Amino acid sequence: MEDFHKRIAGLVLRVLALAATLTAAIIMGTSKESANFYALSFEVNYNDTPAFKYFVIVNAVVSVYSFLALFVPSKSSFWRLIVALDLLVTLMLTSCISAALAIAQVGKNGNSITRWLPICNQVPDYCDRVTIALAAGFAAAILYLMVLAASAHAALDEDDCC
Repeated sequence: MEDFHKRIAGLVLRVLALAATLTAAIIMGTSKESANFYALSFEVNYNDTPAFKYFVIVNAVVSVYSFLALFVPSKSSFWRLIVALDLLVTLMLTSCISAALAIAQVGKNGNSITRWLPICNQVPDYCDRVTIALAAGFAAAILYLMVLAASAHAALDEDDCC
């Protein structure tokens, strides 16, 4: 019975991580806004920044992986591969969030040394959507850290080596 509860907890964590990564990818992928700055008209889009593209791609790939991993039984011989992929996915999520957060910080606060101006005053809806996407991505990374711990624990329990 205890094994059943562990499996259910692992599935719930994976479903929550899937929801978070899918939400992050969709919200960031649909982030765009047009604005006027004096006589200039411009549009900002997630495609304008390589870090935001990376964020969307990683979250989309992780969403697909999360969905497929739901169907691999914990007693399967593939489970050790799942543990290794969970580690890779956790690292990828951490990497893309770090890159996107750095760019978002510059967009919000600018950089006085390089004389980059903040843009969030001109495109607040875009910045709000980016912030929500980053929060969902951060939640996904935390959830995936928990998924990694649970799947590693399940793999170690299966070995009965310790």
